[in-house]
Amino acid sequence: MEAIERTILDHGKVVLLDVFGSDERIAEAARVSYQQGTKKTRSDRALLRYLMRHRHTSPFEMAEVLFYLKVPITVARQLVRHRTANLNEVSGRYSELPNEMYIPEVDQCGPQSTQNNQGRAPVTNEIQSRHAQQSMRFASDAAYDAYDSLLNVHFVSREIARGVLPLHTYTELYWKCDLHNFFHFLKLRMDTHAQYEIRVMAAAMYDAVTPHFPLSCKAWEDYILNAHTFSKLDLVLLSRVLRGEIPTLTDAQVIGQSEREYTDFMAKLSELRATER
Repeated sequence: MEAIERTILDHGKVVLLDVFGSDERIAEAARVSYQQGTKKTRSDRALLRYLMRHRHTSPFEMAEVLFYLKVPITVARQLVRHRTANLNEVSGRYSELPNEMYIPEVDQCGPQSTQNNQGRAPVTNEIQSRHAQQSMRFASDAAYDAYDSLLNVHFVSREIARGVLPLHTYTELYWKCDLHNFFHFLKLRMDTHAQYEIRVMAAAMYDAVTPHFPLSCKAWEDYILNAHTFSKLDLVLLSRVLRGEIPTLTDAQVIGQSEREYTDFMAKLSELRATER
């Protein structure tokens, strides 16, 4: 297949190099459980949606996607968390790393979020954010100058010299994953709580893969990405909503929900109401 390339961030790339399988192949893998005859009674689309709806995941593991990724080290380290994928990354011990550092746009240089302990809040002071961006650029340039000096003036080994480079240094890797685990990766990394940079990468990856598995991707969007799950206690509160009541925090605590669970339930309810408009 012809590689599909997307440019992301300032120096980043997402390239879909290869695809194994198709919607039809996934459906065929599912039908082997029933031997002959089901093709006549159930279309590929209906079968794939049934599999996704009921979380029958193994047929989706019969398809795979292979990417070349050029991303900041901070993003690559989050990819390592997805242990169901296979990856091979450029080595700073073997290769001299290029002078490519990720410098966030000004609108991404916001303060620490008070709601999300591991994320950023929107920019509130543009001048301050511009100064922050400039500081990151100066620090990155100084770090690479030190790296270059260690290699070419002090003749330090590459494996030691690379230690002065910042986490925003770009790295390159190959990343391969089956479709089921790729969907799981996307669900986590396209979420609004995920880091902005990995959300950009995940969206570009999904955009490249979708044309190859249109039926599976649409089923995933409908039943996983854009769906909500409700706990047993959520359903108790939901029954009150259907009766025209508005559950309070006290109502939630009486049935055993925490304040955070109640807040999450009300957020889901608000999103559901928004889709009705």
